[in-house]
Amino acid sequence: MNEGALGRKRRPLHTKILIGLVLGAIVGILAQTTLGSDQSSVKWIRDQIADPVGKIFLNFIFMIVVPLLFSALVLGVAEIGDARKVGRVGVRALALTVVLSGIAVGIGITAVNWVQPGKGIPTETVERLKADADQASAAKSVEQAQQAKGVGETIVDMVPRNPLDSAVKALEGGLLPFMVFALIFGLALCAIEPEKALPVKSFLEGLFAVSLKIIDFAMKLAPIGVFALAYKTASVLGWSALLALSKYAILVLVCLAIHLFIVYPIFLRWVAKRNPREFFRQIKEVMVTAFGTSSSNATLPTALRVSVEEVGIPRKTSSFVLTVGATANQNGTALFEGITILFLAQFFGVDLSLGQQLTVMGLAILAGVGTAGVPGGAWPMIALILIKIGVPPEAIGICLGIDRILDMSRTVVNVVGDITIAACVSSQDSDSEIPDEALA
Repeated sequence: MNEGALGRKRRPLHTKILIGLVLGAIVGILAQTTLGSDQSSVKWIRDQIADPVGKIFLNFIFMIVVPLLFSALVLGVAEIGDARKVGRVGVRALALTVVLSGIAVGIGITAVNWVQPGKGIPTETVERLKADADQASAAKSVEQAQQAKGVGETIVDMVPRNPLDSAVKALEGGLLPFMVFALIFGLALCAIEPEKALPVKSFLEGLFAVSLKIIDFAMKLAPIGVFALAYKTASVLGWSALLALSKYAILVLVCLAIHLFIVYPIFLRWVAKRNPREFFRQIKEVMVTAFGTSSSNATLPTALRVSVEEVGIPRKTSSFVLTVGATANQNGTALFEGITILFLAQFFGVDLSLGQQLTVMGLAILAGVGTAGVPGGAWPMIALILIKIGVPPEAIGICLGIDRILDMSRTVVNVVGDITIAACVSSQDSDSEIPDEALA
């Protein structure tokens, strides 16, 4: 092998994923604008190649989420070791989640009232958007919203009667009960004799290592999978719909950027005592993966590895906070839900009082905690809140056409929020070691 070949550096994974994402979007946009989204060859490539390839890539990751989540959460609790410490870490993480989600929704609602993206749209455009709405997906989300349980029943169901059933339904709303089971299992593991706990810990450590290796296999497919997902979305998305909804879409993206690049750095600087610029450099692979997959759950393995190896957060903290945060901390989703609900209310001419808007704010914060960390997981929650404020829940079909880019963006905010909270929590533990280069 010559010196030139030896000297060449292999492209980092996040660079390959970004290239796949950009190329997929370009090819899809060119196909949609030159041939049309319904042209036979464009439709065949989208349905027979891009869609299956993208789904295989995501399924490759999703199939290992349950064993990875269980092993990571149990080991995280076991390594913390003391139920009181677990409680302290959990309370800190929950407090930061509520504060950050509240700030996020506050930014969104303030921006919607200022910009008013749902008002001033020509009547003919409104009618066309209603006619072109994705009714099939909207109906599915509305059905899920109508099946929502009451507060009391929801609290009861958080303690699962059958953890295996919760594991089977993990990506369809059963993840939170399964995490409660893993938390209880970890606390019980701490409470038994060390010699009896050792074989279980060894097994879980092996399971965790195997899960990460499977994710390594899956991530080798990431550039191709992300290309396929980007092509599928871009080849369907019409410019006319995008232009009609551009005010709403741009508002969502700007608010997400404010939360990501202003709010998080403030907490990183003053709570975690870290250099925000260095922090973002360390987690760039996580951000690209989140953007490409649109799934907090699919990004969890990468986030766990990077938070330990690059950011320097202790594994016991990252395993606990990030695993719980993949479902329970959805800052970007809460912000997006607040904006979308008020936008649709404006769109349909439903005027909300200040009290109703504050109710929407509170529901959006709670919905962010209960939203599934998978693509499109926010829509059933949005439909449920729309029902409560008197807006037709089928209205979500208007926004579904451009949701992919918004979903990708809010997933980045969600995942970065998880690692930000983990960094803040670890900075308050006396036994946490933070690398010198990460400090301000």
